[in-house]
Amino acid sequence: MKQNYGNFGLIFKNPHKLRDIMSNVRILYVASEINPFLKTSEVADFVRRLPQVMQEKGMEIRILVPRFGLINERKNRLHEVVRLSGINISVGDEEKPLIIKVASIPNAKLQVYFIDNEDYFHRKSVFFDKEDNFYEDNDERAIFFCKGVLETVKKLGWAPDIIHCNDWMTSLIPLYVSTTYKNDPIFKNAKTVFTIHNNKFSHKFGQDLLDKVKMIDIDDNMLHPLKTADYEGFIKLGMRFSDAVNYAKEESTDSFKKLIDELSNDKRIDPIEKENFEESYYNLYNELIG
Repeated sequence: MKQNYGNFGLIFKNPHKLRDIMSNVRILYVASEINPFLKTSEVADFVRRLPQVMQEKGMEIRILVPRFGLINERKNRLHEVVRLSGINISVGDEEKPLIIKVASIPNAKLQVYFIDNEDYFHRKSVFFDKEDNFYEDNDERAIFFCKGVLETVKKLGWAPDIIHCNDWMTSLIPLYVSTTYKNDPIFKNAKTVFTIHNNKFSHKFGQDLLDKVKMIDIDDNMLHPLKTADYEGFIKLGMRFSDAVNYAKEESTDSFKKLIDELSNDKRIDPIEKENFEESYYNLYNELIG
């Protein structure tokens, strides 16, 4: 297992040619939050900074996050994208309407798409209620969000080369891209990156979690990491099905280290470097595409 982002990338005799190739790359960023719309953890700053740097390098960027109720629509000038809204997303035995909203980041040429649903995202908090209790339906909110992201990108007709997923709420996307959506023209060539930011929770979900997560071409064996129905299960699932993994150095449980050892022969697994991480990701994207 390599431990330094500085080792990422290929050696090209013609760096100008590399820049030309990478300038055509499409990157989809998926996260639970982004500054300035919402910030509860380091994820918000990470997802605000990295896409802009990649856009300045000539890459085409899309960003999707949930429209949590803490986000003020009027202040942030969110408006619904009618042509993308209106489909239903299945979560277990229920179907929930998907609403897509969009806003621009001030002083940046970046648009952010917001996944919205009245039942899941209109409460005035993120993952915990006022008494600091973890919402029982956070699993359903994650499932709805991940499915909603993929269906929105399909409606956009925009085929990403890289899907960069951030933290546990996005961990189902590598699974879905590798199975249910693997033959879809929009996703068949996409590579997935899973970044773990160490936003742990201690809650354990119900026994019906696997049934709610399951989609076409997904069997029980694929969902084995999720049988624990907890934070670690979501993280393990995202790691197993993504093409590259990086993680906060604070993430150091024995089971996590064991999983790294198991998967390190099949994919890149590295700690997040705090300095110059933009160049590190640029090289990682290049390596995955190259």
